[in-house]
Amino acid sequence: MKFGVIVFPGSNCDRDVAYVTRDILKQPTRMIWHQETDISDVDVIVIPGGFSYGDYLRCGAIARFSPVMQQVIEHANQGKFVLGICNGFQVLTESGLLPGILVRNRDMHFICDRAPLIVERNDLAWTTTYDKGDVITLPIAHGEGQFYASEAILAELEENNQVVFRYEGDNPNGSLNNIAGICNLQGNVLGMMPHPERAADPMLGGTDGLKMFTGLLEKVVAMT
Repeated sequence: MKFGVIVFPGSNCDRDVAYVTRDILKQPTRMIWHQETDISDVDVIVIPGGFSYGDYLRCGAIARFSPVMQQVIEHANQGKFVLGICNGFQVLTESGLLPGILVRNRDMHFICDRAPLIVERNDLAWTTTYDKGDVITLPIAHGEGQFYASEAILAELEENNQVVFRYEGDNPNGSLNNIAGICNLQGNVLGMMPHPERAADPMLGGTDGLKMFTGLLEKVVAMT
């Protein structure tokens, strides 16, 4: 499986993701500059965290217009896998691949911590190595991580079972319905504010995030 990690001006978690996919999982990994227009060689796209274009306007609002994003949209529409982490989640909502929007944290402060999450679904390629209801711990680091959507969109997300992760216990940023991560209807596009790539090496204090990547590999191998 070949991973592609999108790199925008201001991305700062791109190498963290590549460390997981290339060095831990031993999978081919390509860093994709935001001006590229051919990503057909890649199986899985990861849009990493950071501050794309300095977070001017809204987070992810400028990155959405990068040339590579049209290719990411086509990649997703073909049913291929896309993961957006933190700023990547913001880019996915801005580009219309996921509903809702991420706004300033409830307390208007940047948060850098670890957060417990409830796994709401384990039937996605990303979550097959978890059990539904598992509580996992992943790092968070964001200033605009509060998930917001209209009542109608929230109802659709709940009805369609598109909430993948929720914050357990204290809600760190005020996200509606404690939402920490959602997927599209097909389940191939996942966006989440917590950082699974920062919980993928025992040296960092935990490996709860590594299971997301290993689960995807196992699922794809089983399908081939």
